[in-house]
Amino acid sequence: MKKNIIALLLAASGLVSSCKEDFLDRPSQNGPTLDTYYTTAAQVNAATGLLYNTIWYEWQDKAYHAIGEVLSGNMYTGDPKYNSFANFTVQSTDEQVSRSWYAFYKVAGNATVLIQTFEQKKSQVADPSFLTQGVAEARFMRGMAYFYLARVFGDVPIISDPVALANSGDYKVPRYLQKDVLRFVVEDLQYAEQNLPDASYQAGRVTKYAAKGMLSKVYLYMKDYANAKAKAAEVMSSQKYSLVSDYGAMFTSSKMNNNPESLVALQWLAAGGYSIGNPIQAYVGPAPLLKPTTGAGWSAIIPSIDVLNSYESGDKRRRWSVMEHGFTRTDWTNVNFPNGFKYDTTWTSSTDDATKIKTPTRSNALKYIVGPGSNGENVNGTATDICTYLLRYADVLLIYAEATIGTGTSTTDASALEAFNKVHTRAGLSPVTSLTKDQVLKERRVEFAFEGDYWFDIQRQGFDKAKQMLASQERGTYNGNGTINSMRVSISSASQLYLPVPQAETVSNPKLLEPAIPYYK
Repeated sequence: MKKNIIALLLAASGLVSSCKEDFLDRPSQNGPTLDTYYTTAAQVNAATGLLYNTIWYEWQDKAYHAIGEVLSGNMYTGDPKYNSFANFTVQSTDEQVSRSWYAFYKVAGNATVLIQTFEQKKSQVADPSFLTQGVAEARFMRGMAYFYLARVFGDVPIISDPVALANSGDYKVPRYLQKDVLRFVVEDLQYAEQNLPDASYQAGRVTKYAAKGMLSKVYLYMKDYANAKAKAAEVMSSQKYSLVSDYGAMFTSSKMNNNPESLVALQWLAAGGYSIGNPIQAYVGPAPLLKPTTGAGWSAIIPSIDVLNSYESGDKRRRWSVMEHGFTRTDWTNVNFPNGFKYDTTWTSSTDDATKIKTPTRSNALKYIVGPGSNGENVNGTATDICTYLLRYADVLLIYAEATIGTGTSTTDASALEAFNKVHTRAGLSPVTSLTKDQVLKERRVEFAFEGDYWFDIQRQGFDKAKQMLASQERGTYNGNGTINSMRVSISSASQLYLPVPQAETVSNPKLLEPAIPYYK
């Protein structure tokens, strides 16, 4: 791994957030040392707060959608920042490849430095329980970072001691087998499960049940269905989480941050500006709504025709997740829409009224759009306050249902049907009486559309099934007369299920081009 990446990981552990919220602040101290600092729970909590925000930004900014949504066929793009993900021509020099790698190792590096620091500090305090909790919170986030690394890149380095690595001067670290990286993830999450509190000590903080939920997701990815089902069941039986009735508001109002459905979420502050606020609406929102006020709204990535066709008739999630002709929000006002926003696609040429929406699939994603700020939402240029969900209770329920099917093809198990139908009926659909794996995958697609996750559902099916799923997708656009300018893709190698290691890294560390080796002996 590059020396400058290691240096950035180490330096990042000392970043001071400029946010006004305690949750994201690390207190400013003049020359704090291990002897004088981390002597209170408040200091530890302030340090771990960084793990929920800016260090994820390089991934959250564009790679989040490029990988999870454009690669998966859920979103169409004509933007060069995302194009290679639409047609599977991603190269090791791609900006989003390097930004993802950088972000995940930055999270992992920050977390690891905190883990080591807190462990060293334990011998200097009378009651180290608050430090143990800090270690658990940092190990949770490190596990999350490596889970993304394993799914995005496959075989990757594990840096368990970045300080020792930096001091050694030898940065030629190998890639380790994906299965060992996933085992490392499980060990981190198991520690978090054992040492995090039952409930958040501050809104948005992870708990032992968040760790159980993430373990269920990791086990599902590993096809360890028994453990996936067991951990999902523990979250369900805790009765600490529930589905939110107002699905749409979860994604269009920061007032819904850290709601009863949220197990894990990144926390953002518009006031913090670049890299501190959530930037998503800048890329997915329509210009007539956002540009006059915020200078954003680029429609760089929009719903694909294929994902729009995936919604069943009567599925309320379509109008809760997508803006299409006739969509209105009376509380979204600006100079273009003084009486409220109306999504109007009745344009015929580029000279039409500036308030008409002109996207190639006649739609925009609605998730994570809070509007131009006219309704009391904090909007600071491209930044908003709305959190980014990394794990919702709906996911836990669908994991339970799928894990019950396990290696089979279908189930009529009552508990699996109950879990599935809670998600399904919230969307206004009739309950099912039997369930197949393909039904669960389809449900996951529309439930979590535009949330950066569908690619991993395709990937975990294996090459043959993934190739079949991708080949069946319509990735084209609508012509002016309503016909489709069709676009299809096909993958030819299992290697295309993962992104390449960034070229800058392999140049500095040629060992990254060698076959992966075991991490556990």
